[in-house]
Amino acid sequence: MKKRLSTIILIAVFLVGLGLMMYPTVSDLINKAHQTVAINNYEKTVAQMTKTDFRQILADARIYNLDITSNEFPRDKKDLEGNSSYHSAMNPSGNGMMGYLKIEAIDLRLPIYHTTDETVLQSGVGHVPTTSLPVGGNGTHAVLSGHRGLPSAKLFTDLDKVQIGDYFFIYILDDILAYKVDQIKTVLPADTQDLQIIKGEDHVTLVTCTPYGINTHRLLIRGTRVPYDSTVEEAETAKVSERKTITVEQIAVYAGAPALTVIFIAALVVRKKQKKKEVSE
Repeated sequence: MKKRLSTIILIAVFLVGLGLMMYPTVSDLINKAHQTVAINNYEKTVAQMTKTDFRQILADARIYNLDITSNEFPRDKKDLEGNSSYHSAMNPSGNGMMGYLKIEAIDLRLPIYHTTDETVLQSGVGHVPTTSLPVGGNGTHAVLSGHRGLPSAKLFTDLDKVQIGDYFFIYILDDILAYKVDQIKTVLPADTQDLQIIKGEDHVTLVTCTPYGINTHRLLIRGTRVPYDSTVEEAETAKVSERKTITVEQIAVYAGAPALTVIFIAALVVRKKQKKKEVSE
């Protein structure tokens, strides 16, 4: 009975260890599947809408943006949550999803939601309330925030691999807004100078924590609006393979899991031999 119990414990330890190593990879795959479903549902909703619907939604969003002449940043819970007019703007599906973000250079595609509430940042990109809505236009500056290094999802983990001259794309209704990265800065959390609206210019800034795992500063990736060109978007895809690096999580899965399996099998073989030896004696 004791030998059987020790074998059960050995198997349980193996499964727990394997599960811990596999969790980040499996969880990220599940999260990406949910993100894909959200984006597909958004596209289905958009496909059922008319040009009149698009014009009305964009007109309302641009009117909303006229009141935002200087980006402010959430100071309390009320600011963080936004107001009723904010939540009704750019919300065609009724679930808070404005559109989605693509950064081909790092193989990223994420839904964009209202607010930077923690539930939002666990599964997508959050739009910072009190900044311009991401519909483009002179004198606008939308700020989009995302997490890095979550054990359950990759999200903005690779944002530091984005370089000056790269492009990112925002899919809003039936339109694609293209932004070329022209500024990358690392600042303290309270420094919002580079997130302000510049008269006559059209910007979107992507924000995440840095350094990785320490999170004392903020990484700002700013893009300036340029005309959309599908060939540019296709060319950006080629950068993915150039910038791919092996992460600690991948090393754990690709090297650790086989090693743990070998150790487990070896332990079982040793136990079996010992058992045979004891029986023969």
